[in-house]
Amino acid sequence: MSDSTFDRLNPAVQYHVVNSLGWRSLRPTQLAAIGPILEGRDALILAPTAGGKTEAAFIPVLSRMVSERSSGLTVLYVCPIKALLNNLEPRLAHYAGLVGRRVAVWHGDISDSRKQEIRRDPPDVLLTTPESLEGMLISTRTDRQALFGALRTVIVDELHAFAGDDRGWHLRAVLDRVARYVDAPPQRIGLSATVGNPETLLKWFSRSADATIVGDPAPPKGGDLTVDFVGSLEGAAKVVSRLYRGDKRLVFCDSRSKVEELAGQLVAAGVRTFVSHSSLSAADRRAAEQAFAEERDCVIVATSTLELGIDVGDLDHVIQIDAPGTVSSLLQRMGRTGRRPGSTRNCTFLATDDEGLLLALALCRLLTEGYTEPIDAPADPWHIVAQQAMASVLEAGAEGIGLTEWRARVADQFPELPASDIHQLCQNLLDADILQLQDQLVGFGVTGEKLYGRRHFLDLCSSFTTPPVLRVRFGARDLGFVDPVSVLGREGPAVLSLAGRAWRVTSLDWRQRIAWVEPASGEAKTRWQGTSRALSGKVAAAMKQVLMKDPVGCKTSSRADVRLEQLREQFDFLTEDTTEIVVDESGEAEWWTFAGGAANAVLASVVRPGTTAQSDDLSIRLAGESVPSRDHLLIALETWTPSEVAVRSFSEELKFAKCLPSNLLRSCVSARLFDSAGALRSVSTVPVVCHPG
Repeated sequence: MSDSTFDRLNPAVQYHVVNSLGWRSLRPTQLAAIGPILEGRDALILAPTAGGKTEAAFIPVLSRMVSERSSGLTVLYVCPIKALLNNLEPRLAHYAGLVGRRVAVWHGDISDSRKQEIRRDPPDVLLTTPESLEGMLISTRTDRQALFGALRTVIVDELHAFAGDDRGWHLRAVLDRVARYVDAPPQRIGLSATVGNPETLLKWFSRSADATIVGDPAPPKGGDLTVDFVGSLEGAAKVVSRLYRGDKRLVFCDSRSKVEELAGQLVAAGVRTFVSHSSLSAADRRAAEQAFAEERDCVIVATSTLELGIDVGDLDHVIQIDAPGTVSSLLQRMGRTGRRPGSTRNCTFLATDDEGLLLALALCRLLTEGYTEPIDAPADPWHIVAQQAMASVLEAGAEGIGLTEWRARVADQFPELPASDIHQLCQNLLDADILQLQDQLVGFGVTGEKLYGRRHFLDLCSSFTTPPVLRVRFGARDLGFVDPVSVLGREGPAVLSLAGRAWRVTSLDWRQRIAWVEPASGEAKTRWQGTSRALSGKVAAAMKQVLMKDPVGCKTSSRADVRLEQLREQFDFLTEDTTEIVVDESGEAEWWTFAGGAANAVLASVVRPGTTAQSDDLSIRLAGESVPSRDHLLIALETWTPSEVAVRSFSEELKFAKCLPSNLLRSCVSARLFDSAGALRSVSTVPVVCHPG
């Protein structure tokens, strides 16, 4: 390698890149990252899946470590899921070991004894999750200054996956708290797939005015996209069993239940099948992914967990059952293919219903237009503010923390939010006896201990609520977890599906939440609680364009063509400049807004004040009611707030809802479930036209 940029790396690192790793060159993004990282600048590194983001960050960080002769924990590498940490550890340990540096992993599956070893003798690089970082900070067993005092760099992998939900706020707040133990703020490096608003994402992630973007923000071009209509999951199983025989196929489903059902059908059809999702035991999941990586003619069926950069070897084909909800997810999944010379990124969609067909075609259309979703942190994260207010008290330990300092620290973590509202939340925690004030020091109150004190305040480590689950065991072997509803209300013993195999429940231990099983045969079904995510207005509008006979931007099968034409005939009333209400013979009406789920939820509540009309991503069912005039809707939307029913319902899922005053709880719910701005746009810009059915 003879690039002057490459020559900026420490000579030892240069040597090992060329001789130990055998790399003849670095990729353009990897070269571009060297300068900013060596200079200590915060950076957002953008590249598609398998684009070399990890090496783009890690190689120059290693160079700094060697040149500066750093010692102690120098680098934190943060990932959204444990599986990705486990997958990355051997690779990063190899790179670090070449220059005499050590790597360790810390997450919920790591033993207490191993964690204690890390505390006593910190590695140079620690791979972890935000929840584990929180646990380190609030634990009385952690000497935080000794552990974090030498920290120079934080690398956050899959930053877009964090920033798009509340875990991103938690991550950023935890990093701010870690920085208090360091003389200078650690360098922050975010690794992300392509996003529609990289500047906004970087500004949210970094506190530095000198931060920079590395890589091409435009989505990758090219790719082989095909959409087929199979009509059912059983139909999808038949196609997958016959499609691309002899090749390695990765099949994505957007629920664990569908993964298990499809895998069971493929196994029954004699297809070599592996399974990967978050409710399988870690050992079984790793074993399946490793076996899949080493084989050829096989299928692995997975949820989005395999979207996030986990290495399962060279893939020939990606198959998607129905469609993900975003273009960015589609890009991530396509990026698992096309890595070998001469191969092409590809995805084959198998639509099991009409909505799946339209969604697949809409995503293909948006992708060919060069569109990628912007990633915006959810507004009004007041429940995360409450979590951090309580965690800061725990972190202070026996010494305590003064009222003024406590309030200031919490406010510093969330500069986007009004300080007056943060002070209101802090006061509400004191008034509710969740926290209490003694001798001007803030500590936990009786109510707070009762609500969050279980297992040494473990509940405060995560920003999300974990639904109750049953651990499934066969002898001494852990198989994974299922929702209790999977075993309730059945005649005779329940038969569960895990890893594509059937298991009969032989006994239940409700106290320890264990379901004991034995191998079985026949039909098996497993259910898990999950929250579906509403489609955006952009994606919903693209589905309308598909129905209006606009180009779809991909290849389609004859079955898809036939079904699409039938749907277009059903929706022949659609026009570009209006939204339509269709009234059937019974007087029932459906308002086709194509505004997206969150906007339609707002419109539904305005159409029927006090309650909520039925709505989805594309339409609102009016049950014979007339739609108010545009003027009435505009007035109602200007002063709209979520109903008490909606607030109460969602607050049960919001982990720290009990900590919030009513006004902040309402704004938090509104930001997560509703899109009032989108609803207002829909009504203000597009006339409503009524059509007989």
